[in-house]
Amino acid sequence: MANSYDVIVLGSGPGGYVSAIRCAQLGLKTAIVERELLGGICLNWGCIPTKALLRSAEIMHYMQHAGDYGLKAKEIEADLDAVVKRSRGVAKQLNAGVTHLMKKNKITVHMGTGTLTGPTSITVKGDKGEEKLTAKHVIVATGARARDLPFAPADGKRVWTYRHAMTPKEMPSKLLVIGSGAIGIEFASFYNDMGVDVTVVEMLDRVVPVEDKDVSAFLEKSLTKQGITIKTGAGVEELKVSDKAVSAKIKLKDGKIESGDYSHVIVAIGIVPNTENIGVDKLADMDRGFIQIDPYGRTKSKGLWAIGDCTPGPWLAHKASHEGVTCAEAIAQELGNKDVHPHALDRNSIPGCTYCHPQIASVGMTEAKAKEAGYQVKVGMFPFIGNGKAIALGEAEGFTKTVFDAKTGELLGAHMVGAEVTEMIQGYTVGKVLETTEAELMQTIFPHPTISESMHESVLAAYGRAIHI
Repeated sequence: MANSYDVIVLGSGPGGYVSAIRCAQLGLKTAIVERELLGGICLNWGCIPTKALLRSAEIMHYMQHAGDYGLKAKEIEADLDAVVKRSRGVAKQLNAGVTHLMKKNKITVHMGTGTLTGPTSITVKGDKGEEKLTAKHVIVATGARARDLPFAPADGKRVWTYRHAMTPKEMPSKLLVIGSGAIGIEFASFYNDMGVDVTVVEMLDRVVPVEDKDVSAFLEKSLTKQGITIKTGAGVEELKVSDKAVSAKIKLKDGKIESGDYSHVIVAIGIVPNTENIGVDKLADMDRGFIQIDPYGRTKSKGLWAIGDCTPGPWLAHKASHEGVTCAEAIAQELGNKDVHPHALDRNSIPGCTYCHPQIASVGMTEAKAKEAGYQVKVGMFPFIGNGKAIALGEAEGFTKTVFDAKTGELLGAHMVGAEVTEMIQGYTVGKVLETTEAELMQTIFPHPTISESMHESVLAAYGRAIHI
């Protein structure tokens, strides 16, 4: 049958399209259903285009500090339309790339809104009418969207989600960012570098609260030094939106109410899974809208799988892609392929990155979490001020922190803040997957001069052997 497949993937984000490609590589007849743009939120409205924006802001930052490098730059200003245009161009290029990958791997694309009519059947409503698709297996990869404030939903004019913040029609004059997770902090950093007066409000007692406390403290100090106002232990009680401004009432940690006017507000208080009205709630166990799965992506219904942001966190594109591959291989195994050996997802080996200035990156347990889990720990910290390459780059702000099991030497976690740490964290991630102890890391030769030498020094520091401090 023309509309009968081995696997149908519902959603084409970094989980969905990667899973579809892996299914096709394994010889499975595969289709993908997408209601908007191939590549999903990540490629079109999230991970990639935001990094294009942040790159523009980074260059702006360096130009403003040209004197630090013996250079002169005058009349530096941002062309907002051009910055946004570049970002959208990057997204368009990547969308075209995914379209090419679908054709290359002979994956059938059905554009439209898909609804599950059973564990292995989908109805797709699109511009060409309604199609009925069936498969031996279905993977739900519908992702998630920004969560609104209940008392002030985003209007795209004064109250923004990340999508509005990526394509602003005007530069804010005074910006309020609600929430200091990765999305909130990245946009706060971007707009601050572009010259906007930025205030961040965080309900918990520190910014980027999922990170190690030392990273949070360092980042808050750095962002404050850059001119961002940060209010932790605070909450927005009220937003009054007019055509020209937003009036906010913020309850501070001491219980006092502070009023302020802002030109725009970015709401970054989490996500809502895209699982309503697609029929999955009748076929899978749900928790607050998230589809409950086993470590391979199986739901309670035979033949129905789920991956990515519509399942429990962490809600990261690379976690979704990894789940997609694992899920595809588990399906192929069920269909008789004896050459694949899928591995269950290890949530302790998922790195996290935030691309603010300075960058932060981490993998594994924080020091506090390790102690809570009952470990006796050895902790090493090495500041970038002791690293020659960081000093030469003018990027001596930052540190690397490692957490080890004192009894076995197992690397429990690594936490970094500073220049290019998002490119270096993978070294520790590979180490964790290989079940590295301090001994292997100590015996590894790190190239000189590189900022990555701080990774080595941090390990040495945990055992009282740091050389350059």
